[in-house]
Amino acid sequence: MVQFNNKKILCFGEVLWDMLPTGPKPGGAPMNVAAHLQKAGQNVSIISRIGKDKEGEELILFLKRLGLGTNLIQEDDKLPTSKVLVHLDNRNNATYEICRPVAWDSISVTESNLEEAGASGLIIFGTLASRGDVTRRSLLKLIDSSAIKLIDVNLRPPYGRQEVVDELLFKADIAKLNNDELAKIGEWHHCIAEEKELMAWMARHYGINMVCVTRGAAGAILYHEGAFYEHPGFKVDTADTVGAGDAFLAGFVASIINGRAPGESLAFACATGALVASKEGAVPNYHPDEIKLLMK
Repeated sequence: MVQFNNKKILCFGEVLWDMLPTGPKPGGAPMNVAAHLQKAGQNVSIISRIGKDKEGEELILFLKRLGLGTNLIQEDDKLPTSKVLVHLDNRNNATYEICRPVAWDSISVTESNLEEAGASGLIIFGTLASRGDVTRRSLLKLIDSSAIKLIDVNLRPPYGRQEVVDELLFKADIAKLNNDELAKIGEWHHCIAEEKELMAWMARHYGINMVCVTRGAAGAILYHEGAFYEHPGFKVDTADTVGAGDAFLAGFVASIINGRAPGESLAFACATGALVASKEGAVPNYHPDEIKLLMK
């Protein structure tokens, strides 16, 4: 298993408003993951950037209501707080239209950020926030530490250049992505193969300890130290899929950082993701006991 120096978790990247057909909801993968980790009782912080506007103020209030610290959230005088247009199909699956430039495109490195990274046992980051050079350079400085590094691959067209994603994957100890993203990364490297073969190749090629691939409603699969672990997922009535993958990741992290076995961690992750998919928005109200009930 992956060995963590400590259980302190740092999330880095975008915070924003998901503009859903039913109205705006707080979102952004790193913020969603941090929020769900907080619900799971984990020690978690988040580094991001907002605009000096009403939307930014409301995000700060939301984070405070969740019990998340906001001292590492930077404020930008020129760029606005991020908004993402969310489109739902007839099965309530989400696609995203991400505006730019926004405040999280200019996350800077500060002494407090560096101290937080150095004190963390796990740093979680995505690929989307690195679409711009400023935030990407800041991230690379912050992850130059002894912490375990987890990459959450988010290939949101037109963002996700191969050279940027590759650079971040080579830094990672753990990777989480969906099956479409797995196929795309294999395609970049002319590796066309079945899912399990691609996962094993990815672990070898990038030197990654754990590769976790989500399959939507069909569950997920994990590759670790030459072994595969699969879970078929949990059946729920889907409200929308916004943030379900982020909830899955938070459930997985909350399990592995506490030393649970790979298969057990995967099951808990699937249950967390399914529960959130059954509710509207990326960070809906729920009690952790609801996850346990779903697993029974």
